[in-house]
Amino acid sequence: MSPESPNSGKLYLVASPIGNLNDLSSRFTDVLAGVDLIACEDTRVTSKLMAHLGLNTPLVSYREENERSKSIELCQAMIEGKSIALLSDAGYPAISDPGFRLVRACHTHHLKVIPIPGPNAAITALAASGLPTHQFLFHGFLPKKKNGVLQILEKWKDFSGSLIFYESKYKIEKTLSLLESAYGPERFVCVARELTKVHETILSGALSKIRPLVAQRSTKGEFTLVVAPAGYSFEDAE
Repeated sequence: MSPESPNSGKLYLVASPIGNLNDLSSRFTDVLAGVDLIACEDTRVTSKLMAHLGLNTPLVSYREENERSKSIELCQAMIEGKSIALLSDAGYPAISDPGFRLVRACHTHHLKVIPIPGPNAAITALAASGLPTHQFLFHGFLPKKKNGVLQILEKWKDFSGSLIFYESKYKIEKTLSLLESAYGPERFVCVARELTKVHETILSGALSKIRPLVAQRSTKGEFTLVVAPAGYSFEDAE
């Protein structure tokens, strides 16, 4: 493997707030102020964040639709010496968001990748769930079709740790119904909505108790679903 060129730019993977702007770190601000360019999922969203910070670093759109072509362009810019920060609208870039291809291209071209830690909905929900954290599997977003969801649930039915999924407001109730059909009403879950935001809600318990609570409350916002391994309950946990 060839060494990194000292004259090349760098890629900073910058985790952005998932709701609460007080989660911004001083390192986050310093990096965005110091790079030559910010590649972001939605320039409109990032523009508001930049205005909040009083920064005017140039922005370029880097989203799922243009990820392949933009990865080539951004790599070339770094080879020519520019440093770039990569942002998602919320959370960590490349984790269920665009970014994987650019990071891979950087390693291919021996460009330095620097991760800037920060908020992540999956880990935040897991830590707050009360479900096992010693082992977990993050799956991201479930498929749109019922059969695809059922296949994944069947595949990981006997996983010995917790399962973590992202879900939209449009599908959360349907997904909980499928989950109960596949795993039974006594399977423990955590449904986390709008993490770090004003209307944050974290519900943990057996599916038979959590499903009605979700149905009674607002389903607006972003959801993270954590599923405990079979046989787990708060009463039996040591």
